[in-house]
Formats: sequence, C-alpha cells, structure tokens
Amino acid sequence: MTSPTLKERVQATMKSEDTEGAFELYVTRTPGYLWALLFKWLHVHPIAVTLLSIVIGAAAGFFFYWDDLYMNLIGMFLLVWANWYDCADGQLARMTGQKTLIGRILDGFAGDVWFFSIYFFLCLRLTGEMAPWGRPWGIWIWLVSAYSGFYCHARQCALADYYRNIHLFFLKGKAGSELDTYAQQRALMRSLPWSRKEWFHKIYLYFYGNYTRGQERMTPKFQAFYATVLSRFPDGVPQALRERFRAASLPLMKYANILTFDTRVGVLFLSLLVGVPWIYLLFEITVLEALRHYTCHVHEKFCEGFAKELEV
Repeated sequence: MTSPTLKERVQATMKSEDTEGAFELYVTRTPGYLWALLFKWLHVHPIAVTLLSIVIGAAAGFFFYWDDLYMNLIGMFLLVWANWYDCADGQLARMTGQKTLIGRILDGFAGDVWFFSIYFFLCLRLTGEMAPWGRPWGIWIWLVSAYSGFYCHARQCALADYYRNIHLFFLKGKAGSELDTYAQQRALMRSLPWSRKEWFHKIYLYFYGNYTRGQERMTPKFQAFYATVLSRFPDGVPQALRERFRAASLPLMKYANILTFDTRVGVLFLSLLVGVPWIYLLFEITVLEALRHYTCHVHEKFCEGFAKELEV
C-alpha cells in the first residue's frame, strides 16, 4: 500500500470538503499542516503556537497604521503568517493529543485580538485624514469602526460558524460537529463547583454559552426545526433527511466562507494597496451585512419548510 500524498494528508485534517474549499486547502491548510509537522518535530506545544499566532496577528495591525505600502505589505505578510499558525495549532493538537481547554479558548480568542489591533491602528491612521465629505474623519472613524467590528464582523462570523456546524451535524452527526446549545452550556456551567480546579472552566462556559445564545437568537426557524428533529429522532437523524438538508445547505457554505476570514482579509489588503483603508469598513457594513441577511433568510426559509414537513 502506498503512503498518502501530502494533499491527502492535509485533506484528512479538514472538517469536510463541503465546508472548506480549494482555497482553504492550498492557501491555509497545507502551509498550516507543514508548520504543524515542524512544530511536532521541535516538540513545541500547541498553546505556544497559538500564542505566537496571537502576537504575530496583533503586530500586523501596527503595520497598517502607516500610510506606507512597504509597511503595509509587512503587515499583510504577518497576518497571513498568523493565520497559518492559527491553522497549525489545531492540527498539531490533534497530531500529538495535546488538547486543552485553555488551548481552545486561546484559539477562539486569537482572531479577536488580530482584528481589534487592525481596527485600532486603522482608526489611528484615519483620524486626521480627510473623509469623503471633505473634512477629517475625527471621532467618526472610531464610531464606524466600532459598529463594523463589534456588531457587523462579530455577527457575520458567529452566524457563518454556526451554519458550518449545522451543516457538519447533518453531514457527519454529532461526533463530527461542534453544534452546541445555550441550554446545554448553561446546564454544564451550573453543574460545576466554584472550586480551584473548575472556576476557569465555569467562566469559560458562561461566555461560550452567551455566544451560542447569540447564534440561536439569529436563527429562530432553525431552532424550531432542530428541536423537532431531536424530539422525533432521538437515536439519530434519518439518512434521507440528512441528505436533503445537506443539499439545501451546501450552496450556502460558500457564503459562510466569504463571511469569515479569507474574503474579508482580501478586501482589507486591497483597500490598503490602493491607500483607502476605510473601504474595508464600508465593505463589512454593506456587502458582508447584505450577504449575512441573505444567507440567514435562505437558511431560515428552508428550515421552516423542513419543520412543517415533520409536523405533518
């Protein structure tokens, strides 16, 4: 038997080809996998890789402060590098079996740190620059950035992450998905004591529960459908329903990917290359928000249809 090729080994680390396409395979997953192999050989812990990712990604934002193409190119490289490490830490954890709660928390925290740094330094850069209406941006760029990041960006990524986990649930079942619920996380949090061993886990579950509650509030039709599925099929979703749901959900996976990292960063880089970084914020507020609403509308609509069928 021949040994698997590099491509086959990288594909084995992907959650599914439905939710990760060719761009992720070649641009993100393959470099991340090669870094993971190096870190494994060097006996580097996955948490150390995550921390490096956080530092490098945060440093990228600093280089976007400068109205200088050379400095901006350095920042772009650092952000891509951080993303490779963000991919490598999970692959390394699976390779070595070194999976920890703190590692999972830091991994989820990494992207927030990167983009907070990016927004912060873009605001510093643009505060004194002229806005399209002929006056300096001043406080307005901070307000626009806060809305773009804390509201638009956060909701877009949360919804995209949720839809991919929903898709994986119907594709692979519970074991192949991270489709958690607010009720489940709250119950687990309340079951843990305020002890020296569990207090950190308890706090994590509080905030993670709030995150899942936000996802659930954006998807009421899916929640009704999901509740019906769990009550009607406690031993597992029938194959026919799984296949039908996958067929309906699959076209939306490309939009879920657009709402997360790659397209967002592509537009950020383009706006920096042309010297108009506020275009990136406008893109989040308009194009990505419109796409979020469209994706949610389509997903909710077919979930409502499936729910009605099950109620008959």
